[in-house]
Amino acid sequence: MDATAPTRWVKVLDQTKCIGCHACTTACKAENDVPLGVTRTYVKSVDVGTFPAARRAFQVTRCNQCDDPPCVAACPTAAMYQRPDGIVDFDKSVCIGCKACMAACPYDAIFINPADHSAEKCNFCAHRLEVGLEPSCVVVCPTGAIVVGDLFDPGSAVARLVGRSPMSVRRPEKGTGPAVFYRGADLATLDPLAAARPTGGIYAWAGQGTPGRRHVPGGHPRRHNSTAAAVVSYDVAHEAPWGWRVSLYTWTKGLAAGTYLAALVLVLAGRLRWSSGTYGDVAPAVALAMLAATGGLLVWDLKHPRRFWMLFARPQWRSWLVRGGVIITAYGAVLVAALVTAAWGSVTGEQVVAGAGLPLGVLTAAYTAYLLAQARGRDLWQSQLLAPHLVVQALVLGAGVVLLATGASGRTGTGAGDLLAAAAALHLTMVAGEVTPRHPTAHARLAVEEMVRGRFAAFFWAGIALVAAAVAAPWIGIAAAPCAFVGVACHEHAYVQAAQAVPLA
Repeated sequence: MDATAPTRWVKVLDQTKCIGCHACTTACKAENDVPLGVTRTYVKSVDVGTFPAARRAFQVTRCNQCDDPPCVAACPTAAMYQRPDGIVDFDKSVCIGCKACMAACPYDAIFINPADHSAEKCNFCAHRLEVGLEPSCVVVCPTGAIVVGDLFDPGSAVARLVGRSPMSVRRPEKGTGPAVFYRGADLATLDPLAAARPTGGIYAWAGQGTPGRRHVPGGHPRRHNSTAAAVVSYDVAHEAPWGWRVSLYTWTKGLAAGTYLAALVLVLAGRLRWSSGTYGDVAPAVALAMLAATGGLLVWDLKHPRRFWMLFARPQWRSWLVRGGVIITAYGAVLVAALVTAAWGSVTGEQVVAGAGLPLGVLTAAYTAYLLAQARGRDLWQSQLLAPHLVVQALVLGAGVVLLATGASGRTGTGAGDLLAAAAALHLTMVAGEVTPRHPTAHARLAVEEMVRGRFAAFFWAGIALVAAAVAAPWIGIAAAPCAFVGVACHEHAYVQAAQAVPLA
């Protein structure tokens, strides 16, 4: 074979031969020093069919070595990268532990190693391939169910299998181009939601038979009152990559963007003066404080917070974490300039600063939509309305701050209450538009169920009630502001967490 010819390493998992022995999992742990509690590869089991024609189906689950890997695009420091031979590998020395790769992966294949706090996954045992050895899982498989080779070599076993046998891949609709092919796999193992149907507000495996159980992240099944023809009998825990700190970060960032934007809108509407204390001092000062809180939450959520500087020192520009970092930094500079020009008393200077502050404020509010959209497996976050909705939420929060500031000083007629009422009403309209239509995918539908009637329903409905109270701002005055603050915070938490509550693997 020509040594200079291009190589594309792929893997075939023959589920007609897999006996569910977990030898591949054990060998992988030993070869790559994977600690307890996490796995680069594991064998999921699903009981399929109804008695007496029931059987157990297995699926070997791991990184899919995508042609277009979402984890590589999302990683802010190129700690996840794609080699010329197609293998998606990782460099732990530059991983900041942001978990963007985990959120981006549609296959739940990436985890944070609890020993070194860096992201890792299956990399085809690249260190073995480079010296002519097969991956450890291939070597130990007792039935030859795992085959690895060069797809571009027509004489290789994988090229013959892929060319001659029917193959399946996981989640082809995501357009990632998986390089892990399944032969003879059951649909119930490849996609846990492919056959899902709603049953009284809860999703169940489709079919008829004995009472089933719904799998929830963390490996704990939950009973429902339906029947099922496929039940997950063994899986591993799948933690949500982003917890409450990310939910709170979207809220503080909304306050940072919205406070300045709301004050500027009222100035442009002629309700506040350029040189007023609310616009010149309070709004940029509050926005700057909330921006600092946002940065603090971002760093706090990193598994390697001391490596935060790598976002700027070695940026991977496709990542919206990097782009967002640049936007936040530029917006922070504008806020400082706004304070300086206000102290100087220059209306012209304030107007020049506002010319930059308006687009940067909108971008600061909206860029998280594109960050969340990089999580291709989370269908709830793929909405094209998410960016404008985040801007509206920022205005709800910002108008609340301006209403408090002007109300505390005894000023009336600033229009802050009217702006809050209008933004709150628009927010509720956009929420209704998100949760009432029938979503095109089972993943999005189940995420909405979790948000509206599931684990996060208390947060969701509290957010609805409190923001609805803020619509009455023109009549209840500054009492509407705390309702807006808490209401948007509740909604953000429900929205961010519900999308991550749906199993991908």
